[in-house]
Amino acid sequence: MLSGGVLFCAGALINGFAQNVAMLIVGRILLGFGIGFANQAVPLYLSEMAPYKYRGALNIGFQLSITIGILVANILNYFFSKIHWGWRLSLGGAMVPALIITIGSLFLPETPNSMIERGNHDEAKARLKRIRGIDDVDEEFNDLVVASEASRKIENPWRNLLQRKYRPHLTMAIMIPFFQQLTGINVIMFYAPVLFKTIGFGADASLMSAVITGGVNVLATVVSIYYVDKLGRRFLFLEGGIQMLICQIAVSICIAIKFGVNGTPGDLPKWYAIVVVIFICVYVAGFAWSWGPLGWLVPSEIFPLEIRSAAQSINVSVNMIFTFIVAQVFLTMLCHLKFGLFLFFAFFVVIMTVFIYFFLPETKNIPIEEMVIVWKEHWFWSKFMTEVDYPGTRNGTTVEMSKGGNGYKIV
Repeated sequence: MLSGGVLFCAGALINGFAQNVAMLIVGRILLGFGIGFANQAVPLYLSEMAPYKYRGALNIGFQLSITIGILVANILNYFFSKIHWGWRLSLGGAMVPALIITIGSLFLPETPNSMIERGNHDEAKARLKRIRGIDDVDEEFNDLVVASEASRKIENPWRNLLQRKYRPHLTMAIMIPFFQQLTGINVIMFYAPVLFKTIGFGADASLMSAVITGGVNVLATVVSIYYVDKLGRRFLFLEGGIQMLICQIAVSICIAIKFGVNGTPGDLPKWYAIVVVIFICVYVAGFAWSWGPLGWLVPSEIFPLEIRSAAQSINVSVNMIFTFIVAQVFLTMLCHLKFGLFLFFAFFVVIMTVFIYFFLPETKNIPIEEMVIVWKEHWFWSKFMTEVDYPGTRNGTTVEMSKGGNGYKIV
């Protein structure tokens, strides 16, 4: 995280004082490295440090910070756009969060997993007692030690990812970030001003509409924090998918009725534009309490220690690659597909919701070192886990399905 913060600082500084396009490109590349480092480290750090009963809520704090950052950026951009050199303030302002990351990383304690990996068992156990707030941490500590010993036997975690027993993890590391970007959320968040101007808003109104969607994004993420460890990951994934699908179809119909297949420009009646904005906000809310935070949470909690770093790298890489692709092709797709663009993304929302329903097991309330259980109990993935044993039973503790079928519970 420290390296990511330093790169982020450098990129923001170069962009803020850019004298030509080349400096902007170099600065953006450095920002990309910084974001990649942070996205790799933060979700894993939070999942390792958090108690399993509250892991979802604490991990989604990462996504909440992102949504707050988007909202603040939209508000600042609204005011900076009125200043001749305001673009420098917009780009250089990234120094503020970059400095927070850099300085904050100096005070972050190591995770018990990391300390065990380095052979500091006594310090790791003391750290575990401190962050859990109890003295009886023997069972969890033993799990961490066993996982660490298993990871040391792995010489090449990248090649190891291709083993049959890691097929479920590799699939989720690729498919979840792939689907997350094909929900269409970046079309809304990156190009909200363009979209709102296209459907009849003025320049200032479009920026304010972007601020509105940013506010909805923040509030809905808070909802996810509250419910993720209560209702489970699968419920939020499925509910969010259905909500986004309905809104995308509704927006597509609204735009089609007004502009037709030719995309003829014109002014929308005020009430009509408000209806479109409401549907877009409901769509953003659906994403913000489902695929937004869960797209980072679920991959970070399902990987065994021996492949955790490599698998998370794939997760981040796939996410960033498709973020880039969607950003590059969006305007071309908008020109050619018109209202059909929303139907294009709605199609993928259907596919990914079906994928979650059939292939993602519930992972709430399961310690990350015992996550193998959910794969061995799954109707499809169990066939790949035949050579993997259940975690050992200790002191009469076993793992079984909850009565409601909404996940596992320790009894």
